[in-house]
Amino acid sequence: MAPPEFRAPSPEELFDFPALWQGAPAWLTKPVLLAVLGAAVVCAFAWAAFSRPKLVPRGAQNAGEYVYLFVRDQVARPFLGKDADRWMPLLFSLFLLILVWNLLAVVPVLQFPVTAHVAFPWVLAIVVYVIKLYVAFARHGVVRYLKGMMFPPGLPKALAISLYAPLELVYFFVTAPFTHAVRLFANMFAGHMLLAFFSAVGFWFTIQQPTLPGFSVGVLGVAMTVVLTAFEIFIQFLQAYLFTMLAALYIGTSLHPEH
Repeated sequence: MAPPEFRAPSPEELFDFPALWQGAPAWLTKPVLLAVLGAAVVCAFAWAAFSRPKLVPRGAQNAGEYVYLFVRDQVARPFLGKDADRWMPLLFSLFLLILVWNLLAVVPVLQFPVTAHVAFPWVLAIVVYVIKLYVAFARHGVVRYLKGMMFPPGLPKALAISLYAPLELVYFFVTAPFTHAVRLFANMFAGHMLLAFFSAVGFWFTIQQPTLPGFSVGVLGVAMTVVLTAFEIFIQFLQAYLFTMLAALYIGTSLHPEH
């Protein structure tokens, strides 16, 4: 009897989760549980770091201040300027939440990045987009803001009407929120697929169906899993940074559209 052939994990197996137990609501799945767990971790970390700050920071406070300074100096101030401190609670929380959700992919047993489930990036992107619209329209008025966006000074009216204004409207109402969500989702989705594939290769050829010719393939799979895990941690941090940076950029352009 021929041994079973290796079969790579399918997207349905990796991303289609049933309810946590029989009879539970259909929405109560592993990604939802991990999302709540990640939010609880962020809240606990923030409480430990900032509830009783000391003059000389140590432990959680020291780590929290490093993260806060990074978000403030590398994300908020470049795009928000003097308004940076006002928006730091949102940006700091957003960065930490996405980072924790992403890092769950490399936590043993849990091993799933919440943001690889498209619903979660969409929710975050929609929240940022609603804030962006509210700030822009409340501060400048709907007509004034849209007019300034579609008809910048110095641009010929004919060119603005025929080309520039339609492109700006599509970007403002469609492209910006869509790419904000999909960029995060696509990177986490692809990274999880790659890690699952090489992990399956390593497990299959070294443990499940070990053979002399296949052992080297299994070792290569294990090595690639280790390398990709390190690279994925970097990507997880990078995607949290980029999503938060774009949020700051969108809010900044709503506050100061001339820039």
